Amino acid sequence: MNQLLYDFALWLDAQSWSTQLHESFYMYNWVESTHVLALMISLGMLFIIDLRMLGLTLTEVPFATLARRLNLPMLLGFGVMIATGLLLFYAIPVRTTQSLWFRFKLVLLLAAALNAWLFHRRMLAAGCQGGNGWDRAAMAPATLRRGAALSIVFWVLIVLCGRLIAYDWFDCNREPGELVATLAGCIHGQTHY
Repeated sequence: MNQLLYDFALWLDAQSWSTQLHESFYMYNWVESTHVLALMISLGMLFIIDLRMLGLTLTEVPFATLARRLNLPMLLGFGVMIATGLLLFYAIPVRTTQSLWFRFKLVLLLAAALNAWLFHRRMLAAGCQGGNGWDRAAMAPATLRRGAALSIVFWVLIVLCGRLIAYDWFDCNREPGELVATLAGCIHGQTHY
């Protein structure tokens, strides 16, 4: 699997647009800045919703009203964040593919997506249609509070891993230990940066 990912990253790296994006004086920085700004918008909205579920903020606002108002900017932010994240990967595919932090980030992204899907299902099952059930309660039911807390934890870890991708503590060209090399996807005898 690591060899397949490495070969795919090499193929992407050989594309002229990948090189142009990475070596661009302004464009790479614009993409990265847009990624961070979209992250701030989407996670800001998500954290407000999660904190409302936990009963830590805006407890007087019905949950359905809050979610209805924040969902659009949150989803737009996530869309821009995903698009710019893919461009950042496209600009530096080999180093990113072999980054231990990037791999942790992907696992956490999958866990956050699964948690969001389960959270949404639990929310519908708990009867969150404006004006009934727990919608006006100070805190959501326990299962939803657990999902909201997990959401915050996952996203904090995702942001930390994303930031750590820039550092090369565990990069393959530093010849990490066997466990780290396996987790990072290092291909022995092949370093390409």
